[in-house]
Amino acid sequence: MNAPAANLAVPAWDGQRQHSSHALHQGERVWVETNCYVDLWIELLHGMGFDPRAALAFTVTQDFEGDQFTFFKFPLEDIERLYGTQVTELAIYDSLEDRVLAQTQRGHTVLVEVDGFYLPNTRATSYQREHPKTTVGIDFIDPPGKRLGYFHNTGYHTLAGDDYDGVFRKLPHLTARAELLFPYVEFAKRVRAPLEGSALAEASAELFRGHLARRPQRNPVTEWRAAFPAQLDTLLARGESYFHVYSFNLMRQLGANFEFLSKYLSWLDAHGVAIPETIAASAQKVSSEAMVMQFRLVRAMARNRRDTCDDCFDVLEAGYENTLEPLAAWMA
Repeated sequence: MNAPAANLAVPAWDGQRQHSSHALHQGERVWVETNCYVDLWIELLHGMGFDPRAALAFTVTQDFEGDQFTFFKFPLEDIERLYGTQVTELAIYDSLEDRVLAQTQRGHTVLVEVDGFYLPNTRATSYQREHPKTTVGIDFIDPPGKRLGYFHNTGYHTLAGDDYDGVFRKLPHLTARAELLFPYVEFAKRVRAPLEGSALAEASAELFRGHLARRPQRNPVTEWRAAFPAQLDTLLARGESYFHVYSFNLMRQLGANFEFLSKYLSWLDAHGVAIPETIAASAQKVSSEAMVMQFRLVRAMARNRRDTCDDCFDVLEAGYENTLEPLAAWMA
């Protein structure tokens, strides 16, 4: 059993964590999964006993980056301010396995990029089939028993045996590959008590105002609309496999981001920061219309038919305008 760390560290456990997904990952959702980093942090914060909705203020900063929408992520400085949890890069100077063991023995959670080929919770997608890079949060490791406990996507999971060796690159065909670089690794540690109650809501609202000042100065959906005809040509030429990665980085990132923005606005309103319901509804409209557009493009590609989705873009542009500008004016 991993030993507990001093002060504010999470108590150690034996790999049998009882974890139910946060409300953000349950119930009626347009986008069940968003991206590996955001979904991981939702469950990690929830596992620490915190409400991750308080940290969703950053969703107003999403932009169109020319070929994708911003891969939205919790700002680490926001996590430290709200929850007293600091995230620092972890140097991997010899063995990833040893470094993970050292940190979990101190009660910390290690965030590491791993090969999804070895994650059994992804049986429906990549497990034993593909090699995607994805981030997990490891809080339990048992090297003699080759067991691992980790947060990933919308829940908490365990793995063992050859999957353990695969994650740590201990399989024979991996240990012989000297050209493989060490993965990027961070670790999360409690450094001070988290904010609670009205102090949490007030701090979150203050962060929100700061993020609103950093929002795009023009409608990013309009910019996407201008770039879309050329992207559509590429979609039709490259087919289904390319559509999956395109839709993940465009429709899903936009839609999931705005669904979380809608949830955040409702959380603020419930915690004493009044937000008109119409604004949250406009954010949710962006989310749902992004899904409509994704389905339309699936049909268009199946028929090899060019669909510029003009009416979808009309709804998305209006939804963005009816969310960000009224929100900025209201919070001012």
